[in-house]
Amino acid sequence: MLIPVFVSTPNALTTAQDAAHRYLLGELGQMGFEARTLGRTDYPTSFPLREVLTLAKHCSGGVVLGFSQFEATAGVSKKGTPYKRTVKKGRPELFPTPWNHLEAGILFALDVPLLVFRENGIAGGVFDNGVTDLFVHPMPKVNVEYAEKKALRAVFHKWAAQVRAHYYGER
Repeated sequence: MLIPVFVSTPNALTTAQDAAHRYLLGELGQMGFEARTLGRTDYPTSFPLREVLTLAKHCSGGVVLGFSQFEATAGVSKKGTPYKRTVKKGRPELFPTPWNHLEAGILFALDVPLLVFRENGIAGGVFDNGVTDLFVHPMPKVNVEYAEKKALRAVFHKWAAQVRAHYYGER
């Protein structure tokens, strides 16, 4: 029997993002987990946020995949404050789907083990180091060296042990 884990990911991905997504789902499957995602494996019958909560309650772990979904080439952040920051020409600001933050918050509140990945350039909210007690991992590349793949598997194994403990009520 596969253990259900909630995967927070956008539904629309580039070819490279889709390859990373499939790679990570493959790793989950090899470890005996069933990836559950609203809009991919499960479809809402009521409003989507309620469905996220309902689905997440039936999962023993969560994976948040911070893929770029919006790119800003101009703009000012925190205008009028000492923390004002301007988007520089040639260095666009990248944003994940806002659903990553909502779903991560729900999973965090449900106290399930979380694993967070982000593409290079994704920051803010759950993707900032130190926001939770989690380490935010870089999005793995599909064609990684053996050492990188081994390190990623070690991360998955540690998280998997926590997910299994949650599933079998050993927490």
